[in-house]
Parts: sequence; C-alpha cells; structure tokens
Amino acid sequence: MTLGSTIRDAREAARISLESLSDSTSIRIGLLTEMENNNFTHCGGDTYARGHLRNIAARVGINPQVFLDLYNEEHSTEHRAVQDLLVENNVMQVPREEKTLSWKVPAIISIAVLVVIGFVQIVISNQSSDTPVNTQPTVAASANPTPETSQAPAAQVSPSITPQSGPIILTIAATRGNSYIDIVVDGKHVSKGSFFQGDSKSFQGNTAISIYLSNPAGLDLTLNGKQLPPLGGQNEEVRRTFR
Repeated sequence: MTLGSTIRDAREAARISLESLSDSTSIRIGLLTEMENNNFTHCGGDTYARGHLRNIAARVGINPQVFLDLYNEEHSTEHRAVQDLLVENNVMQVPREEKTLSWKVPAIISIAVLVVIGFVQIVISNQSSDTPVNTQPTVAASANPTPETSQAPAAQVSPSITPQSGPIILTIAATRGNSYIDIVVDGKHVSKGSFFQGDSKSFQGNTAISIYLSNPAGLDLTLNGKQLPPLGGQNEEVRRTFR
C-alpha cells in the first residue's frame, strides 16, 4: 500500500470529501488528488510536503508519523540510497592524479610582480615631481562661490521624508514558485496557509500590514501600486511590516 492510497483510505474512513478536506487544510483539490495518486512532485519540496501531510493527518484523525514515515520511505530526497548520493557527488568516479607545480614557479612569478610594481611606482613618482603646479583653477573656484550657494537649498529638500497618507494596499503574487504566507492586517489575522504558484491576493489596511513569507524569491509584492524588490532568496523565511 502506497502513501497516496493510505491518505485516500483514511479520508474515506473519516467520511470527509476532497472539497471539505481542501477547505479545512487550505490545500488545493488538484494537489490533494495528486497526493492521493501518490504524486508529490508539485508539493514544493520535502518541507511543504511534510507540512501538508501533518495538516491532513490532523483532519482525518491519523497519527502524522504514519504519513511521514511512508513519505520518507517512498519520496523524500533525504532518505535516498547512499550509492545514489555518492554518484551525485562524483565520489564513485575514478580519481585523477592532480599535477602539482614546483615551488620555483610561484617564487619567480612573485619576484617578477614585485619588480614591475617597483618600476611603476618610480615612474609615477618622477612624473609627479616634474609636473608644474597650476594654481589658476584654484583661484577661479574660490573667486566664484555662486555654484555652492545656489546648490545648498536643493540639498535640504528630501522627498523621502514626506509622510504617506491613505490606506495601505499590498498585493502578493506567486509568479515563480510556491510559498506559505501569514498575513496580519491592523492587528488581525486575515490569511494563513499554503500559497501556490499562480495564486494572487490583495490586502488593505489603515495602519499596518505584517507578513510572514517562506520562499520569498518566488513571489512578487506590490505596495500601493509600486512593485517591491525581492524580500529574500530561495526557501528563506522573512517577516516584514508595512505602515
């Protein structure tokens, strides 16, 4: 019996439909169907797959470890055969003898580099001592202070200190991968669960929007109509608050 058939049998024994299980676990019906067919390729990796299995086990009344043990045996990349891992890391290949350089070669190169650097410094020093001093640009600059005084007021104006008014509108789109989100708007939880590639949600608050994201590299965020730069890398976890 595979993990997928075990999940289906447990769900049917608990008399829970796919639609009800999807609503209570925030897992898409299509992904649940794939999991019951023993296909976990679209779960987003071992971490997300184990999280889905724990949520399903809690809903159907099964010990989560039953699902996790079957997943580790059948699908987890962390429990592959040692030989497969050795082949991946080229450990099984015949080692090649590396040629070593004589110590004389690096020594000769180092001495040549030092000689060239010393010669360049001597040439630069001689050129600096032979160059006549021209004081005319200095006199002209000191005689006309107008450019400095005209630029001083402009330097004091900074658009970044202008406070923003109105509501906070944040849009999250999973354009390059799956994620897990937890959104708090004005101190209240409004969304929490898996966020799959192709999904998009918008949130509006009056004072603050706090977010927790996993795998931020797969998401595009837009704040008040302006796209934000990526908040993190692949499989990282970030927390951010916008006010």
